[in-house]
Amino acid sequence: MKIRIKFRKQGTMKFIGHLDVMRYFQKAMRRADVDIRYSEGFSPHQIMSFASPLGVGLTSNGEYLDIEVKSSDSSAEMVKRLNEAMVDGFEILSFCLLPDDAKNAMSFVDSADYTIGFRKDREPSDPEAFFNGLLAFYEQDTIIITKKTKKGEKELDIKPLVYELSVVRDSSDQRAPLNFVELGRPLIFMKVSAGSADNLKPELFLQAYCEKTGYEYTPFTFEIQREEVYGPDGRPLDSYGEEL
Repeated sequence: MKIRIKFRKQGTMKFIGHLDVMRYFQKAMRRADVDIRYSEGFSPHQIMSFASPLGVGLTSNGEYLDIEVKSSDSSAEMVKRLNEAMVDGFEILSFCLLPDDAKNAMSFVDSADYTIGFRKDREPSDPEAFFNGLLAFYEQDTIIITKKTKKGEKELDIKPLVYELSVVRDSSDQRAPLNFVELGRPLIFMKVSAGSADNLKPELFLQAYCEKTGYEYTPFTFEIQREEVYGPDGRPLDSYGEEL
């Protein structure tokens, strides 16, 4: 049986890298007594794959991993058991059965939503000017950046990789994240390409804008949160399964 699990990653867990997250979930599967399937051979391991590794320092309301199990209780029971095995910062949101011919989440990712806000001590003197300038920057026909590769540097137009950009100003906006009220300030909403071939990190777009306009940009300027991950037809990854 193929299973897709959706979870949140919040709080101090944002400082845990992908490999440690993977090792943590392997232990959580054992603690929750999930009847997970193991590979064959001399060094068997749990059959598990994550949709799209999240960068260190980012939080998320929509992370996914696929596993294979030999048997399972109901989705509600499995969510309950896994959450009892979770530490603060991780929360299981759904546990869905996938069709036998479903592609694994890693190869199926097409795009992702992000919300981005300034850290409290990093806001510009005129936030409205920053947001208005950002929206105008997005309306350009091309946005050329210089990207470093193993073979050197090359110019890349990232405009086609940004599918949508807007400013979320209050909680009535459908794009407002779950913790918008806690944040209490306007946020940038971005939908970007997240496939294996064309994968754009929101930081690259923000850095390009800041460099052009003279705003200071450092890795600590913004708080970035992934909200959802989508398949090729624009549906969230958990919508391809059904509850047990």
